[in-house]
Amino acid sequence: MPTAKLRASTILAEFHHAEAELVGKAVVLTDGKAGTVEHIWLDEWHGLRISIRGHEGKWPVSTIKLAETNLIAARAVSRGCRR
Repeated sequence: MPTAKLRASTILAEFHHAEAELVGKAVVLTDGKAGTVEHIWLDEWHGLRISIRGHEGKWPVSTIKLAETNLIAARAVSRGCRR
């Protein structure tokens, strides 16, 4: 497989992995916005961007402070439970 095609396939595979991991999950952003991830985009200038249900706009995926799996673990730690 030519190098360019292999790189493009790798990028698309990672994009679909991130999409499956984030869409439908609850997140909290660094600016305090919280909600469920509705869509994910691959932006040539900014990388991965997400939209959150109930909030207008798109945010870089790097602004996610906590995601649903992290929230569950954080609650368990705050209650003294260990996973």
